[in-house]
Amino acid sequence: MSEARSRLLDTATGLFYAEGLHAVGVERVISEAKVTRATLYRHFPGKNDLLVAYLKRADEAVRGQVDAARTPNSTPDDIIRAVARSIADDIQREGFRGCAFLNAAAEFPDPAHPVHQAVLDHRQWFLTTMTELFTATGKPDAGPAAQHFVMLRDGAMAAGCLTDPKPICETFVRGVEGLLGYRSRQGADG
Repeated sequence: MSEARSRLLDTATGLFYAEGLHAVGVERVISEAKVTRATLYRHFPGKNDLLVAYLKRADEAVRGQVDAARTPNSTPDDIIRAVARSIADDIQREGFRGCAFLNAAAEFPDPAHPVHQAVLDHRQWFLTTMTELFTATGKPDAGPAAQHFVMLRDGAMAAGCLTDPKPICETFVRGVEGLLGYRSRQGADG
């Protein structure tokens, strides 16, 4: 990645996340990144391309968190817990403004729009990944458990930027523990 493209994407990422996708125009990104309009359009043919690149960067960060949770000798339950802890840590970081993907979907509700498509692609990957992890536990109902995890995550991400994030994160992690524990009992009974 060229230095100019990196600077553009770094600047856009900070602005889009902090202020919103529609609220930040390309002129502002150009000005704050200290590049020319031609440089922006050489790397990103239009604002939508820049928005999708921002979401791809956010997607890569989440994928990195999931990969980091997969430590040697960790069980699938351990990995699920580590993913939940990384989400809780993210919610409690300075400047947290909610889920970049949920925020983008709210601003671009048309399912055919490239920004909305990038959101759907990320969410499908995340649900598939969580389903694989819950399947690997060997416990019943992996699909519904993964969907439940994603819903818990979405709720924690939305609530975590509206109020004190600490109790939100404690509730989220406790919910994940309850989900893992309940599924263990179901396997023992069935």
